[in-house]
Amino acid sequence: MDLALLLTAFTTIFVVELPDKTFIATLVLATRYRPLLVWIGVASAFLIQTLVAVTLGGFIGRLPRTPVEILVAALFLVGGIMLLRGAAKAKQEEAEAEHEFEAKARPGATGLRAVTTSFLVLFLAEWGDLSQLFTAGLVVKYDEPVSIGLGAFAALALVSGLAALLGRTLLRYLPVVLIRRIGGVVCLILAAVTVLGVLGLDLPIL
Repeated sequence: MDLALLLTAFTTIFVVELPDKTFIATLVLATRYRPLLVWIGVASAFLIQTLVAVTLGGFIGRLPRTPVEILVAALFLVGGIMLLRGAAKAKQEEAEAEHEFEAKARPGATGLRAVTTSFLVLFLAEWGDLSQLFTAGLVVKYDEPVSIGLGAFAALALVSGLAALLGRTLLRYLPVVLIRRIGGVVCLILAAVTVLGVLGLDLPIL
């Protein structure tokens, strides 16, 4: 277990996932069902997707190192640019995502049904998003699947918990525009660090 890498994964995935549409999905679900039930369903979906991302990263990591690291650097670079460019449209996308998930979350479900509905909504919405791709990319870069997986899942579980419990209150104090810009900068830093690694100039602290 590498605590530094766990914290790196946690920080990266947290700032990428917080402005994501799945935060809005969890927020909407928590207005329909009990927040604890929503969190259980959402966190369960995140757990499976994290395991898939870690496994995928492990397989990719077995390929020739240099081409894979170049691909990972490109992934971080594109993700950073997407977050920074998308910051200006954050409010519009937030409203669109809220409308989308309001249509999917039928009110009145309780118990296991609420958990199952929350699980399915997030499970189907999350495939191939930035947090999954970055989790796989971090596993490829650092070859520490346990540390990366635990850090990534902890971030996803915390984001979903914040969405279920605080929701709109949190968004009032943490504008999505700002969060996306922070996430974009973090991704660009990871891209630069990965490129330095390809060039044989790894930074000791990373």
